[in-house]
Amino acid sequence: MLFEIAAILTGFVLLVWAADRFVAGAAALAHLLGASTLLIGLTVVAVGTSAPEIFVSISAALNGNSGIAVGNALGSNITNIALVLGTTAMLSPLVAGSGILRREIPVVLGIGLLAWWLCSDDVLDRLDGSLLLGGTLLLIGWLAWIARNPAASQDPLLAELTAERPASMSGGRAAFWLLLGGVLLPLSSQILVWGAVGTAERLGVSDLVIGLTIVAIGTSLPELAASISGALKGEADLAIGNVLGSNMFNLLIVLGIPGLLAPGALPEGALQRDFPVMILLTVALFLMCMSRSGQARINRVEAGLLLTAFVAYEATLYYTA
Repeated sequence: MLFEIAAILTGFVLLVWAADRFVAGAAALAHLLGASTLLIGLTVVAVGTSAPEIFVSISAALNGNSGIAVGNALGSNITNIALVLGTTAMLSPLVAGSGILRREIPVVLGIGLLAWWLCSDDVLDRLDGSLLLGGTLLLIGWLAWIARNPAASQDPLLAELTAERPASMSGGRAAFWLLLGGVLLPLSSQILVWGAVGTAERLGVSDLVIGLTIVAIGTSLPELAASISGALKGEADLAIGNVLGSNMFNLLIVLGIPGLLAPGALPEGALQRDFPVMILLTVALFLMCMSRSGQARINRVEAGLLLTAFVAYEATLYYTA
């Protein structure tokens, strides 16, 4: 199993690096074309944080391993809320004043409930996939509208996005990084999926479980690094915003891809176990962040509850695999 583990580690390293270069190139080109910093942050960078999950989902679906794709989508959202925000808030309690975040949290919950309802027949078919992917266009349009709203210029998230936007670069350099990232993303995701499938076969567990655990945690590492970095620099809006943006696109794009490319029955356990856990964690995040007037806050006690929930969920997967 050493080759499979080496493939997973190599795939993760290349995937994270390629996603970073891809986002940097895309953001720089968007800036050169006149897009606002807030628009770039809410769309290009937000989609870019889900680039590892997106390309893993494509590779898994094309290889007939839709369980990895579905597990990656649901597992990444569970990991983002419970592990990423739990760890980040434990290190530095999060207090965010962004109105944009307070609008995004209900949207994340709404998208999660929509995805659960579409899959309630225990099937992820092309209609479900098309509706989810079509929702991506509506989401981007809504985010673009927010960016054009004059009130957004006073939002604290704007200053943080301005500081975090990839450094300016020439058009040629931006195009080079965009192209290189675009080549390495599918290549590294293919290596990762190969290693994940081999590991699942050797351990005798389903593709779904591997997607929910190894793959989901690995592809959530960029969100973990970005959120911790943002929190330690006092940018709580950005720390929470990274997770919210990633979770929205995970459900719409990452979950929609296997429906379109490899439609079929949901892997056993996804509807009865993983969807409810994801929804419950999203509701918990909603209550934590919406219960204080004017601010989204996660304190250390709440962070401890999130981390406990993550450990309990992973333990459940281990004992039921």
